[in-house]
Amino acid sequence: MDEDDKAALSRKLIDLVGEISAFSDYRASVKRQYTNLARRLKLLTPMFEEIRDCKEALSEDSIRALAELAGALESAKELLRFGSEGSKIYLVVSMVFEAVALLVYVEDSLALVGENEGSKLKKFHFELEIGVHAKSLSVACFPPEGRALCSSLFDLLPQNLNAIDVLERDQIMNRFHEVTAELERALSGISFEKLDISDEVKEQVELVLAQFLRAKGRVDAPDSELYEDLMCIYNKNNDAGEDIDVLRRLVDRLQLSGIADLTQESLALHEMVGATGGDPEESIEKMSMLLKKVKEFVQTTNPNIDSTTAENSTPTSSGGKVLTNQKSLVIPNDFRCPISLELMKDPVIVSTGQTYERSCIEKWLEAGHSTCPKTQQALTSNALTPNYVLRSLIAQWCEANGIEVPKRPGSSRPKAGSACSPAERSKIGALLCKLTSDNPEDQRSAAGEIRLLAKRNADNRVAIAEAGAIPLLVQLLSTPDSRTQEHAVTALLNLSIFEDNKGSIISSGAVPGIVHVLKKGSMEARENAAATLFSLSVIDENKVTIGASGAIPPLVALLSEGTQRGKKDAATALFNLCIYQGNKGKAVRARVIPTLMRLLTEPQGTMVDEALAILAILSSHPEGKSAIGAAEAVPVLVDVIGNGSPRNKENSAAVLVHLCSGDQQYLAEAQELGVMGPLLELAQHGTERGQRKATQLLERMNRFVETEGGAGSASGESNTESGVPTAVVR
Repeated sequence: MDEDDKAALSRKLIDLVGEISAFSDYRASVKRQYTNLARRLKLLTPMFEEIRDCKEALSEDSIRALAELAGALESAKELLRFGSEGSKIYLVVSMVFEAVALLVYVEDSLALVGENEGSKLKKFHFELEIGVHAKSLSVACFPPEGRALCSSLFDLLPQNLNAIDVLERDQIMNRFHEVTAELERALSGISFEKLDISDEVKEQVELVLAQFLRAKGRVDAPDSELYEDLMCIYNKNNDAGEDIDVLRRLVDRLQLSGIADLTQESLALHEMVGATGGDPEESIEKMSMLLKKVKEFVQTTNPNIDSTTAENSTPTSSGGKVLTNQKSLVIPNDFRCPISLELMKDPVIVSTGQTYERSCIEKWLEAGHSTCPKTQQALTSNALTPNYVLRSLIAQWCEANGIEVPKRPGSSRPKAGSACSPAERSKIGALLCKLTSDNPEDQRSAAGEIRLLAKRNADNRVAIAEAGAIPLLVQLLSTPDSRTQEHAVTALLNLSIFEDNKGSIISSGAVPGIVHVLKKGSMEARENAAATLFSLSVIDENKVTIGASGAIPPLVALLSEGTQRGKKDAATALFNLCIYQGNKGKAVRARVIPTLMRLLTEPQGTMVDEALAILAILSSHPEGKSAIGAAEAVPVLVDVIGNGSPRNKENSAAVLVHLCSGDQQYLAEAQELGVMGPLLELAQHGTERGQRKATQLLERMNRFVETEGGAGSASGESNTESGVPTAVVR
């Protein structure tokens, strides 16, 4: 398969998942199953992206397997589209049919079977009444004594339910199970060892496959109250009196309280009529009649619905404030807190990887819970990590839809006098006046004092930023006075420790000036410029901005020629920036690999930890792997695996896993250098990740020795587990 065909196939797979991700919400009756399916499919994107970016050609088996997966994704897309855009009433009623169909036949059959069989049938009569999906239910789900009878009932079912179209039912839950089975078969047919994908992506895809296997044949318990209410209205004659409470519950549960909702539902049913050739079946006619009753009820109970719908259907903040006047704007599920179901203002990540609104998860933890609310997994810690990427996406979505961007609780700046005294505020104001002076001495002294004030405490950092110091300090980054320049960049470093100041520094256009100092400033200024870039790069979107600004080559230069502190600052900044895939190639092209190899072999060995951490994260990139191989790294890596610290052994093994992926020469070289013994030791007594990497290498070595050739393809994982130090004030 040539590169163009591989690119086209991977692009198709990525586009399909992107289209699936675009479905913002699903009807209540299928919400849980369809949301879970869409979430699992989104997790496949990293695999498709790595296939697109890899240099190696795909085997014919891999091509066929991925093409089959593309077909399964097409089926899933159409299924999910209907779950997102189809008629709410149809979806619920069709699922009721599946439950009621067998119930009707069971009741009719009780008179046709013997007393013993009849009593057995009654045992599962209750299950059917609460809505068990007959067509999705396996005979094995029934008690042993009734399986034979149930088997015959399933066989006879289509012949005894003239009023219900079985094919129609199949398009809902049966179709869902068919699609998930198709996806499971396609994923099972992929040989991951033949794909050049990283370990973390492989593990993620294997997790998705395991979830599909666990979900196979599983039937969720339906909403029995909703079904009973729906069928109560559905089966009544047009002139029969309606139960007001039942209609009120239906309006609420089906989310048909506004004109926009009712109009969309009507259009969906009309499309179904069109699909039948303009001759609607009895079931669709009844659904249309049900919708008419719902609409009449809504208009009767809310005569002003036409004027109030827009207001009632708009998203609100958690305080109840209307955010926009757009009709029926649906908040994407990923932007809602799983606990409150409201638009998140301050999303944070817990140890299981799930994201919640900070205030909600804090209340959960304060109540004494030690599990993740969504997954029920045990939390390894109560640490909450801000989800900067999601917060940025929510802000972009709000701006695109004309919605006020939600303010984070406590993120507003303190009011005047709440943190600093009037005298302190007056002093800050005077210093800012000196920053704008034409006198270089005034600028230098003011920048130095602001540097010290920002170092002192968080209140000062807030007050200085509020006073408007950041743009003035940014201007001083290009001053010819080296001491003023040093004070300015260090003041920005100290201000950036306060999280909310990071955005202000970036938006003030500070990055080019910081990079200028990194290139041209004094050694101390360069060190502090590197530390500032590290502090700013904690926010994911800033990694892209900083990488695109040309910061990586001067960071590599500082890593090579700086003082001990300068090298540490450059290393932490480079590590953080290279977490973003797009920056890895920039670092390799800036010749960071030779510098790292030199640091690894220095007699004093003061930078071994940092060098190996960066190597581990770069080795997953094709250019990084090639450069590490060219730098003759194998002897050094083998030596560290045998004699290094636990963390360094782990990182060395991770680099070697990537290096030996498909390259027999490195396998042979490592074997000749005696790596087998240290690997066995690491596999038994190393860190958890070190044991995993050692096991992968041992398996690869054994295959190589046995076959004298075909070392399997494998990958490692990025070393984001190595840990990143926090920024410090200076």
